[in-house]
Amino acid sequence: MERFIYLDNAATTKAAPEVVEAMLPYFTEYYGNPSSVYGFAAKNKNVVDEQRDVIAKALGANSNEIYFTAGGSESDNWALKAAAEAYKDKGRHIITTKIEHHAILHTGEYLEKNGCEVTYVDVDENGTVKLEDLKKAIRPDTILISVMFANNEIGTIQPIEEIGAIAQENNILFHTDAVQAFGQIPIDVDRCNIDMLSASAHKLNGPKGVGFLYIRKGVKIRSFIHGGGQERKRRAGTSNVPGIVGLGTATERAVRTMEERTGKERELRDYLIDRVLSEIPHSRLNGHRTERLPNNANFSFQFVEGESLLIKLDMKGICASSGSACTSGSLDPSHVLLAIGLPHEIAHGSLRLTLGEETTKEDIGYVIDTLKEIVSGLREMSPLYEDFIKKGHK
Repeated sequence: MERFIYLDNAATTKAAPEVVEAMLPYFTEYYGNPSSVYGFAAKNKNVVDEQRDVIAKALGANSNEIYFTAGGSESDNWALKAAAEAYKDKGRHIITTKIEHHAILHTGEYLEKNGCEVTYVDVDENGTVKLEDLKKAIRPDTILISVMFANNEIGTIQPIEEIGAIAQENNILFHTDAVQAFGQIPIDVDRCNIDMLSASAHKLNGPKGVGFLYIRKGVKIRSFIHGGGQERKRRAGTSNVPGIVGLGTATERAVRTMEERTGKERELRDYLIDRVLSEIPHSRLNGHRTERLPNNANFSFQFVEGESLLIKLDMKGICASSGSACTSGSLDPSHVLLAIGLPHEIAHGSLRLTLGEETTKEDIGYVIDTLKEIVSGLREMSPLYEDFIKKGHK
């Protein structure tokens, strides 16, 4: 393999050196259980609380509103299941969208089997939630609206502030899955009227297996994992001190570098998009052209199978994906691409490229040249493309 270019940062990111360095002492030197009463362990309790402060500051929240979890999926499950239980006397209706991560969609399916009703709101061709449809879906028994901050596949950023206002006007809890957005774009939970927010460390150069759920003071959801009294009796389990330190360090780093880092990513993203659309025929960009994550570019290539495309890119040292890492290996087309109106045959030919802070313009140039060669080669083997050309198309 001549080169290695990693363009799957929406799936996971490389832990930053300063994050790893900050974590290491808590494996071997400061290994006490922060729930213990003696001084050696109590120091770790203070460290955990310091990371809570860092994360709260990044959201404009209070420290006592941050609860550490094992990651985004747990946080999403906790928000939906615990809200459904806590507010069941008010109603059993939940609103979400058709393009959510499967941590939300599968939790919704679970809740539907246990007495809840879930409305899955449509999005437009850019993947943006239709606000009028959202308003129409609200019922007297609606207790929760859950809409992701930005889509993990096509990168579209949702009108979260407007959705939060709609939820507040109707006295409905508002949860957002911000796993892709946290650390990439500024978030203020008060301005957006967010009641609960999920995030995960490994999407912002932190460790895997740790995240948090922001729960606004006054929201009365109960424990999701039962056992001890950790996390102020709302989430049992021995605190993952090294992971929490990694999450806090990654958060501080992401906030500190956000403006410069995302500015560079936007420039490279737009360069990538412009060249692909102008140099590869029968290609299209999926998601909103401008209201999208700084590092996300998602394309569909007509007459090409996404799986073949990924294999050939891998052979050239390029790591990419066709959608969410959580559905890798599935032969079904992306539910997100189908929701924005793509036919199956085009949705199957999708490619997600997500840049990182180490990505260079030279890397992007190599990827584009390689992509042009691979797409052309795959189309030469496609009988559908052959028929398309025979009919006089170019």
